[in-house]
Amino acid sequence: MRITVLTVPDCPNAPVVRERITAALDGRQAQVELIEVREEAQAARWGMTGSPTVLVEGVDPFAVAGAPASVSCRLYRDEEGRPGGAPSVEALRQAFTGTGVSTSALAEECCGNDPEVLGPIGRAGRGRRAPDERGLRAVHQAVLRHFAATGHAPSPAVLAAAAASVGRTAADVLAELAREDFLTLDADGQIRAAYPFSAVPTAHRLRLASGVEAWAMCAIDALGVAAMLHQDLTVTSCDPVDGRRVTVTFTEAAARWEPAEAVVFLGQRDQAGPAATVCCDVLNFFADSTTAEAWARRHPDVHGRITSQSEALRTAEQTFGPLLIQH
Repeated sequence: MRITVLTVPDCPNAPVVRERITAALDGRQAQVELIEVREEAQAARWGMTGSPTVLVEGVDPFAVAGAPASVSCRLYRDEEGRPGGAPSVEALRQAFTGTGVSTSALAEECCGNDPEVLGPIGRAGRGRRAPDERGLRAVHQAVLRHFAATGHAPSPAVLAAAAASVGRTAADVLAELAREDFLTLDADGQIRAAYPFSAVPTAHRLRLASGVEAWAMCAIDALGVAAMLHQDLTVTSCDPVDGRRVTVTFTEAAARWEPAEAVVFLGQRDQAGPAATVCCDVLNFFADSTTAEAWARRHPDVHGRITSQSEALRTAEQTFGPLLIQH
């Protein structure tokens, strides 16, 4: 195995990442090379998006879609979501065994017992609750509350006050949230999705107890709204194979599924990008396991499995339940 560590000169985290690489290898043989990068053009050639960047066989297993080449410091988050200047030993260990957070193996534990499939849903173990720094959580929660209150995405102007409280513009905070895949933006910087909500129609319609109607990005996202908002709602979707209607009605946190045999397919594509493109359109409700199996056979490019109602609900609650908690 070939491991390349890209750093700027005198990077204080260079020795830290070297020590963690040694610990993660745990005696396994690997060729470890340290390269100093001084210019943006050189960073672009290597695919370095901050110092330190770790490449495994030439691939960055911690790459963030859309992150630019950079000779600045790079921020990582450990399994608890805490920021640091180098990947954790556990994250490196998973990357070295081919089950890391890369685009082809998003496998850091996030929820459930199949982290490779669920990685994109929970941002590869980092969770979907934005960190309480640089205005990220304040703006993110304002976005989610606006969706819940209106069924629509807020404009950057609506978020200006939340961003200004930390001396930033809404556009700047939204761009950072998009880079970290808490939400997605269109070409004009408008919010297209903020998991679990979608600003454009999808297969998964939500009707909240307040009467507000909204769209969810996927089946898991739809189920997660009840846990996030702590209110009754109805999810309406349809089986992608035969078009049968599937509904999940939440009443005082209890879910009633129709048909009773309905299941959820958990899947992802083996490609780079945010959850919106990697997995959202393949996380669907099916009227029963027969149609789910038929759909899976027709889509060999999608890696995944059928899951039970109880597991789908548990995954949704673990992923989206904490999003509006203040601290």
